Amino acid sequence: MDFELPEEHQLAYESAYAFAQDEIKPHSVEIERTDEFPPWIWKRLAEQGYTGIAVPEEYGGSGGDFLMAALVARAIGRANSGISMSFGAHLNLCAHNILRNGTEQQKRTYLPGLTSAELIGGLGLTEPNAGSDAMGIQTAAREVAGGYVLNGTKVFITNGPIANVLIIYARTNLAAGSRGITAFIFETSTPGYSVARKLEKLGMHGSPTGELVFEDAFVPCENVLGKVNEGFKVVMSGLDLERAFFAVSMVGGIEAALEVSLKYAKERYQFGQPIANFQLIQAKLADMYTDLEAARLMAHRCMWLAQQGKRVSKEAASALLFTARAAMRAADEALQIHGGWGYLTDFEVEKMWRNAKLGEIGAGTNEIRQLLIARELLGMR
Repeated sequence: MDFELPEEHQLAYESAYAFAQDEIKPHSVEIERTDEFPPWIWKRLAEQGYTGIAVPEEYGGSGGDFLMAALVARAIGRANSGISMSFGAHLNLCAHNILRNGTEQQKRTYLPGLTSAELIGGLGLTEPNAGSDAMGIQTAAREVAGGYVLNGTKVFITNGPIANVLIIYARTNLAAGSRGITAFIFETSTPGYSVARKLEKLGMHGSPTGELVFEDAFVPCENVLGKVNEGFKVVMSGLDLERAFFAVSMVGGIEAALEVSLKYAKERYQFGQPIANFQLIQAKLADMYTDLEAARLMAHRCMWLAQQGKRVSKEAASALLFTARAAMRAADEALQIHGGWGYLTDFEVEKMWRNAKLGEIGAGTNEIRQLLIARELLGMR
């Protein structure tokens, strides 16, 4: 039994962390202000090979595995959670999805551009009336000569305003429920597609989120991902992996909250001594560290199991449930330790607090995760 990362994974994490601290964090104030993902960061991520992790070299990737990709997202998240979020949507939700489910031709067509970041990727599942009820989507795909035309709206789509390639789920059989959904590889240069608006969010600035509209937007038959009416299988093939990836990446936010809290507690003086000397501050730091270690072990184990092809629905839901709560607790305690200063935008802890909340909502809410866990425990899956 080995609880430590393999050497190559640890090196990948450390080098990505150094990269993020040197090249991303110095620009975080501007990223936060503009709520834009700077195009040059995509280029630098690609030059480091990060946008091609877990993709074989024959498709332009840099090798490695899904755990390594998630560790890079975790490292980036220590510097900037929004950049990490867009990176994950591009690599895990889009490129890895095509790698797992695509035909050989689809892989050769899209993966080289995605791994080089010449193409920006994302995934479109959520709709105005289909959030936790993912199979309740209403976007329709009507068969025509040579392909399908899409009509509908997607919302809360990470990278939506800047994506070139999206994995889009639409109904191809309206009467068949979850068995009437198909996944498509969609190019956003297609006529009939538009970004209705870029959504203004509480946190995760730097990761553009959009509302997308499809009005008779054509998709050729060769861009069906998986099989027609079997999009549910594509969703499920990636959902556990997505949750595990998200859980690992969120560990970076807990690390960052603990780092700034330790630093501030040593520097902030009250009653003639650093507040680090006060037992109630020490208790907060101890709890943050305990949450960090527990979250790290749960998330890493879940990702390790997932990439072996094992079914980890319960494990992924529990890892993300715990990690999301731990990240929120860490951000809240970090703000509390900073006191009034933490409530100002001069310090980054208020941004951490805003960013952490998404972990309890995105990739399925905490409540949905609880239901998934309980139903598996009860044999109701």
